[in-house]
Formats: sequence, structure tokens, C-alpha cells
Amino acid sequence: MSENLSRVKLSQWDALLLEALRVLSGSDEELLRRVSDGDLPVDESEYEFDYTRLAALQEEEPESFGRAVREGYQIKYNTIRGIGSWLSVALGKKTELELEEGKEAVEVELTTDEKKRLESVLSFGWKLYSKPQTVAGNAAVYRIEPIQR
Repeated sequence: MSENLSRVKLSQWDALLLEALRVLSGSDEELLRRVSDGDLPVDESEYEFDYTRLAALQEEEPESFGRAVREGYQIKYNTIRGIGSWLSVALGKKTELELEEGKEAVEVELTTDEKKRLESVLSFGWKLYSKPQTVAGNAAVYRIEPIQR
């Protein structure tokens, strides 16, 4: 838990922007260079990302932005749809969303490494657990849902 306390906190949207540009950049250093140089693509995906937000973030907090790219981050506040979008953008995963009030959840197949990565970025207030369902290889089906009080 102490690792998450020292992580850079990003908004859900900034995390999506960062992950989408990471996919296009190939490496942390290339991502940082692109943002610094303003060499930002026009996004034609369903999200219509405007990567200039990352340039503003880097200008406002260069050290924190660099740490978020190189060391990771935690999302300040997640939503069900936002988790689904992050899984799609960052990991290329298809998800199933359950949106019925009181039963909201995201279900997704993840490898052990993907699960660890998701756990590291999820905001406080969410739990992740595996479903008793066998999947090929080292993958399992996970359910992400808000912690009910």
C-alpha cells in the first residue's frame, strides 16, 4: 500500500491520454520526447484524445509527469466506464460492463502481470478478485467492483 501512496496521482482522463500515447510511442523515452517536442498525433479513435493536455501537464509538473511515465501512477478517481476504457486503451482488452445500480462491475480476462498493473493504477475504493473460471495459460477472469460500504 505504501507504494501507491508515493505514486503520482493522475485523473482518469490523463491516464487514458498517457496510455493511448504510450501505445503509439513504443517506449517511455519516446513518449516523453513526443510530448516535450509537441510531436503529438491527431487521434481518430472513438475517444478523440487531445494529447496537448499531456504537454500542459508536463509543463505544469515536469518531475511528476516524468515519474508517472517511467514509474507508474495511480488514478485519483475511477468510474466503471473509465476502468473499461483504461483496460481497452492500456491493455487492449475487451471488457464486460455490468451497469445495474448496486451491482456495477467490470469483468475482464487478465494475465498475472496485467492484473498487477491494473491493481497499481486503480483508485481507492475498488476491489479486484478472480472468478472461479479457468482460462488458458496464466490468465484468469477478474471482476472489478466498487467496495460497498
